[in-house]
Amino acid sequence: MHLNPYGEDVVNLAADLANRRPADAGELADRCRAAGLVVERSVTPQDLDATRKVLDAWEKVVDADDELERAELLNRMLSAAAAYPRLTDHAGDGWHLHYRDDRQPLGSMLFSLISVGTALHLAGRGMHRLRRCAVTGCTTIFADTSRTGRQRYCSPRCANRDAVRRHRARAVP
Repeated sequence: MHLNPYGEDVVNLAADLANRRPADAGELADRCRAAGLVVERSVTPQDLDATRKVLDAWEKVVDADDELERAELLNRMLSAAAAYPRLTDHAGDGWHLHYRDDRQPLGSMLFSLISVGTALHLAGRGMHRLRRCAVTGCTTIFADTSRTGRQRYCSPRCANRDAVRRHRARAVP
């Protein structure tokens, strides 16, 4: 996976994995590959455990009450990832930047990618552009990649459902 300047791809992968946690190592590998990640090693149950820990820490970033808390939590993740940028052509598809060592286990790789990708996304697009759906009862996480930065819902379905709820609330005398 090429890390774009805003971290959009990896933040969307993190949201996907957090919203529907992988049941086993095989599913984790399949979903990472489907997202464009090059998985160089076999994925183990230890990778799944490490990914769950990464997602637990990442969800705290998502649920932070303000920008300062969000930054502090994300900085802890970045510090623990101890990742630094490096040029690589590991997949033979051209030189590109990675924020991890080559040949890392998937769990460690996801920790680095999610930490750095989230930091790039929030710093590049705005600290408010990572949240849960505004519909009561929907806990889906999404990265706001809209042009205006005002996305409140995880999907058009939730947006429509909330609009209908608001309309009905106004119609009741």
